[in-house]
Amino acid sequence: MTPAHLEWPTRDLLAHRAAATPQRRALIDIETDTAWTFAEFTGRVDRTAAALETAVDRVPDSHIGVLVDTRPAFATLFFAAMRRGATLAPLNVRETASELAAKADRLDLDALVCERETASTASELVDDSTPILSVDDPTTEGVTALSTLHTDPGETTGEPTADGKQVEIQSAELDRDHTQLLMFTSGTSGEPKIVRLTVGNLVASATASAFRLGVDPDDRWLCCLPMYHMGGIAPVIRSTLYGTTAVVQRTFDDRATARAMDEFEITGVSLVPTMGKRLLDAGWEPPESLRFVLLGGAPASTELIERCREAGVPVYPTYGMTETASQITTATPAEATAHEGTVGQPLVVTDVAVVDETVDPVPTGEPGELVVSGPTVTPGYLDEERTADAFCDRGLRTGDVGYRDEEGRLWILNRRSDRIVTGGENVDPGEVIEALRSHPKIEAAAVVGLEDEEWGERVGALVVPAEGIASLAVESVRKHCDDRLAGFKRPKTIGVVAELPRTHSGTVDRDAARDRLREVGVDVTSSSW
Repeated sequence: MTPAHLEWPTRDLLAHRAAATPQRRALIDIETDTAWTFAEFTGRVDRTAAALETAVDRVPDSHIGVLVDTRPAFATLFFAAMRRGATLAPLNVRETASELAAKADRLDLDALVCERETASTASELVDDSTPILSVDDPTTEGVTALSTLHTDPGETTGEPTADGKQVEIQSAELDRDHTQLLMFTSGTSGEPKIVRLTVGNLVASATASAFRLGVDPDDRWLCCLPMYHMGGIAPVIRSTLYGTTAVVQRTFDDRATARAMDEFEITGVSLVPTMGKRLLDAGWEPPESLRFVLLGGAPASTELIERCREAGVPVYPTYGMTETASQITTATPAEATAHEGTVGQPLVVTDVAVVDETVDPVPTGEPGELVVSGPTVTPGYLDEERTADAFCDRGLRTGDVGYRDEEGRLWILNRRSDRIVTGGENVDPGEVIEALRSHPKIEAAAVVGLEDEEWGERVGALVVPAEGIASLAVESVRKHCDDRLAGFKRPKTIGVVAELPRTHSGTVDRDAARDRLREVGVDVTSSSW
């Protein structure tokens, strides 16, 4: 029988890593040209955990909202929450205050952590009883800097605090079933779902990914995806577990990212297809150090995979979900070339069934819904009713349609029903329709995804003027959306029609709506993507 103390770690993942290899490089911040060893990184986490302890009455099991963009401070907050047994709830810094307010309310936050750029928005999301903390020196009233909060000095292996004191933080007992992350994901029913991801989910995902991609002691994973998405925070968690280095680039830029890969001898990077295309369009030549490019977040075209092959880019097309802590299946470069369009075989410990409407398996080669099971799969959503709807006896019903070949390789025929994936961001048409219908001159609207060379898909909208409205200016529709939707959610093509195309049953005919948009749609510019 395995001794109990060997069954599962008793301390957080970073504490174990810092004890095992304190001298190894943990993080590199490109913007500030700063690097931290694991010993230094765990010291930063101790101080942040101490500040949370001071600011929040109930740190264990509390919900800590994070309105912080991609930067080392985000990684520090993640492990500080784990160290104190708290749950982290990342929020999308690109969304408007009105979009974020409803999400913050559903999370029942015990504290909200922001940065200088998001402090004013943060102050609109919670009431006075919820502390607002900042990773920067704040300039907004009612916001407290984490750096000003200390605990009593004590024996510690951490670095001194700003006033010269050291802090001693006792790591909370690590429970594999503890919900470590609450991540929002768009659903087809309209309201975004809140996914619960446990410590066990994250460790299983990192382990399964390592078996597919491999791990080298000198690996450097470039983090240039937003950390408030699973694809952005996963490399930091995995690199800590592996004892390798995460290199943080705060924003993606084709030329700057290409230079970073050369300068820092990057061995791996996670990208969405739009980023890969931009790099190739800029004449990028991958460095000799590069072992893998994990390409996900949206379907990768056959043309892009072929361009990667010709340029010598070791591309691994992947299919994943927030509900599975990232990867479900991943194709190797050889598979991607030999089997056009495949997203590969499921990762180790992940089972994927292809089923019909009665949840019975379909024959090989026939399409059906993908159902996923295994230790990477979320135990459910924060909303128990949604959990009941999403799971069946075989596992999590993804809502995605695909098929598999005799060797278990999968192909995805279409993403979740009507969801639009633009530049790796998920857009729920229902949310956009709601914003459009709040326009005083719009009676009805249909929102669909249109092919886009730059973003994979772009948001398109057909709108019907309200009764008695003789004309409707497309520009007024665009401006109306600017104040209500994040840039990537705003329609880029708008068409005005007398009525929406519908099926015999009265529902909107989405294929006909796309065709109509191609005929009458007007491309509009927006303040930001």
